Parts: sequence; structure tokens; C-alpha cells
Amino acid sequence: MPKTEDVLRDIDDSFDITLSKLLELVSIPSISSDPSGRQGIERAAEWLKHELSSMGLAADIITTKGHPVVLARSLTASTETLSAGKKPRLLFYGHYDVQPVGDEGAWKHPPFAPEIIEEDGVHRFYGRGTSDSKSQLWTFIEALRAWKSVHGEFPAEVIVLLEGEEECGSASLPAFIEAHRHELACDVAFICDAEMWTATQPAITTQLKGLVHERVTILAPNADLHSGHYGAVAANPIRVLSSILAGLHDDKGRVTIHGFYDGVHDIPDTIRQQWQDLSRQPELFADVDLTGGITEEGYSPIEAMWGRPTVDINGITGGNQGPGERSVLPGSATARLSFRLVAGQSPEAIRRQFRSHVERLIPRGCCVEFEGDGGSSAVVLSQDSPYLKAAARGLEKEWQSPAILRGTGGAIPLVEQLGKALQTECVVIGFILPSDAIHAPDEHYDSERLRRGARSWIRIFEEIEAATDIQT
Repeated sequence: MPKTEDVLRDIDDSFDITLSKLLELVSIPSISSDPSGRQGIERAAEWLKHELSSMGLAADIITTKGHPVVLARSLTASTETLSAGKKPRLLFYGHYDVQPVGDEGAWKHPPFAPEIIEEDGVHRFYGRGTSDSKSQLWTFIEALRAWKSVHGEFPAEVIVLLEGEEECGSASLPAFIEAHRHELACDVAFICDAEMWTATQPAITTQLKGLVHERVTILAPNADLHSGHYGAVAANPIRVLSSILAGLHDDKGRVTIHGFYDGVHDIPDTIRQQWQDLSRQPELFADVDLTGGITEEGYSPIEAMWGRPTVDINGITGGNQGPGERSVLPGSATARLSFRLVAGQSPEAIRRQFRSHVERLIPRGCCVEFEGDGGSSAVVLSQDSPYLKAAARGLEKEWQSPAILRGTGGAIPLVEQLGKALQTECVVIGFILPSDAIHAPDEHYDSERLRRGARSWIRIFEEIEAATDIQT
């Protein structure tokens, strides 16, 4: 009878091949937000379909209005309703699309030609998508391959969902999930798109913020004017917009939009204690200088990041943006903002409240235009989930360190979408680090985290198999 150690040994013995295949996947420029990336998207989808099929999964590429989804299932994971007495059905999510390269001159290493480089004793590889998120999906694919190779079957009924447009907003995913609800039905969805706590301590994300994007433009009654002639008397949209933006927070760091905190409850004492304990770990903000930042009065930085709603100004433009002097009174000014929501807040209500707030402050003669729709709500996952507990035990076994139950200021809309559409619980795990230069030049990952990430899934499979309370 094969043992877990046999599967872990298979992971280790096959690791050179595993790493080589991941580098091959990273070399495919699957950029989802640029039309030039379509060929790379299609190549990556075909590549993944081949790999999933070769390990015994029934894999298909399913077209959407945007980029394709790769969907694979074990032969026992039929479209029938889940029933008692069978193995649990596990869904694994990852995304194979990547961010644009940006300024290629800012890269010291080519973005789509990864190779292993030893740096300070760490075997690292560079490339767009190495961390976000091709390494992530490759950990669970490699774990499933190894388990099947040793045991002759998968650890459970398996569904693999690989998305091709996460980096450009996942516009097609809600319709895809709705259309394939029966095929995606599962007992738990593992979302592998999150961070570790440190390079040696694993984490499970249990709270995610919601997200709303807005673009606001203030227009004067005139087009651009000569500032020497009219600067003292005509409306200046940049001044109007700057005043509105500066007034979004009071001197205690609270958002001033009327109704913004409706439905918001304070952080529960048990969660607050957990976060206060985490706040005492010096590595939390080791890479970021918070000097000059704004933290809502009465909350620690970690509580504000994970448990309090925020609004941030992401960009502002108007008037002279050129290299030379141009004494202009601009005809318009534009800002982009993001709202990070907590439980109890509705994206639609926040958008409506923000627009009403701005409209009340527009001076006579000026007008305002808004762009933005949709958004996602915050998600709070149960820490009592038997699947989460099994995952935590498995991670602790592999890393020899307890898994931190953490929040995040980020959003993964998929968690809400899957939870609602499939009426299933989600467990959010990942092995990336903030220092991986995600979305930036020289994005990177290291081979040891890849190996131990795959081994972590084996430990989690073992815990799920052993836990009678989560057998369906």
C-alpha cells in the first residue's frame, strides 16, 4: 500500500522535469489584456490541456466571449449531483494569463526566457507569470500527477479550472461558471492565488476585501484657456477635483462620504486579537516604509489593511502633461479611484454614494462624468471549515510551522462568484511572496518554494483523506 512518503519522494525525484515544464509554460507570452497576446493565450491553453490529459484527466478548452477556460475532470467527477458515500469532490482554480511586460528596458532578465540562476544560495528564475500565477497552478497540477503516479488514482474526485483572463478583469468568468454549474459542482474549491506569510511560514487567507473602481472627470464650461488671461476668474477643474479628493478623508483617517460606513461592523474581538498578535511580527512591514501614510484612528495598520473599508486615489491627470511649459487653464481633470470594501458594504451602494458626494461639491458652471460598473463584495471565510483545518494541518506538516490565518486588502472576485453560484466553500492558499515583484519588472520565483508547494498539496490530500468529518 503506497504511503504519503512515497508520493513526496516522487515529487522530489521528478523535480527537474517539473521545473523544466514550468519554465516552458512561463516562456509562453500569455498576456490577456493586450490583443497581441491572443496567440500566447491559445498556446498556453493548448499546452495545459495536453499536460492535464497526459496525467489522466479529461481536459477541454472551452471558449468564452473573452479568453478560453481550460477545464479538466477526473473520470469519476461526472456531472451528477454530489452524493453521500463517495470521495469528496475537489475543485482547483488557477489562472494561466499574465500581466503585460511594461517597459522591457526595466527588466534585467528577459520576461519570457526563464532560466535558473543561483543568487545568495537560492535557485531563482525570472519571467512574467513566474509568481503570478503559473507557479501557483503548477504546484497542484504536479501534486495531482504525483499522487496518481504512485496510487494509480487521484486523491478525490478532481476538477481543475484554469482561467485565461484573470489579469484583465475576468469579465467572462461569471457567465462561464453559471453555464457550467453542474460540471463545477464540488465540496470545496481551492483557490491557489495567494501569499505565504513569510518564505518559511505558510498562510491561508480567510478574509478578502471587495473592490469598486471609479473614474471621475470634472469639466469646466470652457475648453483649455490661457491661464494668464483667465486663471484668476475662470473655473479650474484640477483645483475643483483636487479639493474633492483631498476631502475624502477627515483628520482621523475616516472616509467622509455620507453612508460609506452603513452596514459596517467593527472587527470581532477574536479576529482582532489574532491580527494584533500578527502585528507584533517585525517582518510584516519590513519591505515597506509607512511613514507619511494615513491609518484610520483607533486601528493598527494591519487592522486597517484587512478589516476596514478604504478609498484610494490611483491616478490623476489634466492640463499640461508635456515636457515643456504650457500656461494652460485646463478644460477637464480626471481621477481614478479604487474602493476596498468590507463585509456589509454593497458595491452598487458605494458607487452611488460616491457619485452623490461628488455631485454635491461641483461648483455652478462645471459638470461631472463618471465611468465604472460592477465590482465585488468582501468575503469572510469560516475558520471552522473542516477543509480549511485539513489544509492548515497539511501546510504545517510540510513547512514545520503553523499556517497563519490571515486577511488581505486585496480582492479575488472568484471566491464570491464560486461560493454563490456553486453554494460551496472556498479555501484560499498560495505560495507567492510580496517580494516576488508581482506585476513589476523582473518578476521571479524560486525552485524550493515550487517543490515545497507541490509537497504541501500532498500533505493536504493526506489530511483530507484521513478526516472522516469531511467525507461526503
